Amino acid sequence: MIRVLQCVNDMHRAGLETMLMNYYRNIDRTKIQFDFLTHRPDKSDYDDEILSLGGKVYYAPRLYPQNYPAYFKYMKKFFAEHPEYQIVHSHIDSMSYLPLLAAKKAGVPIRIAHSHNTSIDKDFKYILKQYFRKKITKAANYYCACGQEAGEFLFPGKEFKFIPNAIEVDKFLYNEEVRDRKRKDLGLTSEFVVGHVGRLSYQKNHELLIRIFSELHKKDVNTILLLIGVGEKEDEIREQVHELNLDECVRFLGNRDDVNELYQAMDVFVMPSLFEGIPVVGVEAQFAGLPCVFSDKVPVEVKFTENSEFVSLEKKPEDWADVVLDKKVNSDRIRDLNFISKSIYNIKNSCNILDEYYMRLQIKNNQSV
Repeated sequence: MIRVLQCVNDMHRAGLETMLMNYYRNIDRTKIQFDFLTHRPDKSDYDDEILSLGGKVYYAPRLYPQNYPAYFKYMKKFFAEHPEYQIVHSHIDSMSYLPLLAAKKAGVPIRIAHSHNTSIDKDFKYILKQYFRKKITKAANYYCACGQEAGEFLFPGKEFKFIPNAIEVDKFLYNEEVRDRKRKDLGLTSEFVVGHVGRLSYQKNHELLIRIFSELHKKDVNTILLLIGVGEKEDEIREQVHELNLDECVRFLGNRDDVNELYQAMDVFVMPSLFEGIPVVGVEAQFAGLPCVFSDKVPVEVKFTENSEFVSLEKKPEDWADVVLDKKVNSDRIRDLNFISKSIYNIKNSCNILDEYYMRLQIKNNQSV
């Protein structure tokens, strides 16, 4: 059996983490086993399930600059104690440079950097992230990406393996009974429900989303906005909602384990992100049959239904609102079973991509020794 060390920030319910769990549940675990190196001190949402599937979870120091000496000391000791890891697969974009550099120093032969985005968060580590982005090919020797733009962003000039952000489709297919039940649970009747799933962060551009919804609400007062997710921008977003007198029609639902059912309660999915790789939630929303409105900074690769469109971030909020409102009039929930059976975003079709990739790399490494 090959044990692969997956390096992540944490394993809470978010896009990248959910994608990894989709593969983990569906790979042949008699041949490939996933273990997870997280960079948070606390237990995450998926930790118990990982353990139940035979995986292990490790908790490394956070990747703050002041922690780097302690981090590399921890990683040196970690790899000395765990020589079984011949494959390290890191999913923290440019910050992957750090665990992969530690793996390289420890002599780990297969070091995979995986790009999940097309830009970098402008937080206090922004300058360091830009530096690590330029250095990452010095630490990694194999490359993966969720899409073409994401790969070209992090690995310019390098070949990379495309790994679809595949989902467990059956959980998301439109179901009228689930819709009725979930809307009843939420106290919804005839409202037009706009939905968004994502971390409350700079990248997801909630500031624009709230302004779009404000314009939409002026045009149709019988509207509700559901926000699923948590994050560092929550207080700012709540304040904006309050200032626009939208407290009664914007609902903060936090992290949920029933997101697949919440899609059923929605009428349209809106995602005005500043940048994305291939957003897992965009894939999920389309499989749920929802009309989707994405910003033009979301790669077009995410689109696989005719009921999805892209709007420029240069457009005014009222223009966005018109597009969203049009979905109320001109949309039906899509459930193309023929397409679903063939889609690369269906984990049943894509689950072998990753384990076959690991097997090939392991065979190649064994032949070179």
